[in-house]
Amino acid sequence: MARRLLLVTGVVAAAVAIGLGVWLQIDERRTLGVTHAATSTARDRVDIRASIQRVDANARELTLRLLVVPRGDLAEAGGLSPVSDLTLLTSAPVRGDLRFPAHTRISSVDVPVALSGGSAADYPFDAYESEIEVAAQMDGAAVPVNMTLTGRDPLFTQRVAAEAAGGVAYFGVTVERTTSVLLFALFMMAAMWALAGAVVIATWFLISRRRGLVWPALGWMAATLFALAAFRGTAPGSPPFGCLVDYAAFLWAEMIIAVSLTCTVIAGARAEFTGTTQ
Repeated sequence: MARRLLLVTGVVAAAVAIGLGVWLQIDERRTLGVTHAATSTARDRVDIRASIQRVDANARELTLRLLVVPRGDLAEAGGLSPVSDLTLLTSAPVRGDLRFPAHTRISSVDVPVALSGGSAADYPFDAYESEIEVAAQMDGAAVPVNMTLTGRDPLFTQRVAAEAAGGVAYFGVTVERTTSVLLFALFMMAAMWALAGAVVIATWFLISRRRGLVWPALGWMAATLFALAAFRGTAPGSPPFGCLVDYAAFLWAEMIIAVSLTCTVIAGARAEFTGTTQ
């Protein structure tokens, strides 16, 4: 009866965990695919589809991919090229204005955008901001912009305030780590402390019972010491050394394991020399 109850409890717990995970994944996928629009209904306009391809927190910039399509009388037949020289004027965080020659097919272009605020040292709770503003000119005359913005980086989610005024598209963008990144980082910290605690408990038993040099236990402790460093390197987004994960868990766990291993070796060697092993 007890085994059956334990089995049923395990199955229910697994089903709840899977269901919660699927719900979190669907919610995160839905957020990632949201399109924000600064619209213009003018017939003669420039359509811009922008997507955030990658956020580099260490470099404090994001990569914005732009697909520019002139419409109405601004485009040649098929809408693949402008009838006159087209210039996109951008805000200060966007690295430079964009120019497209007349009668030349417009290809998608990747543009770096500077981020402000936040710090990669706050990983996984870091967040960054930027302002993306785009206006268009053709032959020196302003033309309206119809622009959409979508997030594509699976490691970051976006909060966007979109606005269109006077034919100019404006987006106030805030990027922050996704729920999956946050949960994994918290799991990493919990796992590091759990492994450090396990090593401390093993050290206490080996020393208190004068077990001497138990080589399998020493090998496990040493392997844990180096395994944590490799585990730290798997953090999504490659956070820099010295971030919150390091100061909250990794450095302490490494220190505790190293001290425990050293104490175990010293106590074990002393017990071996004095012949008091059990």
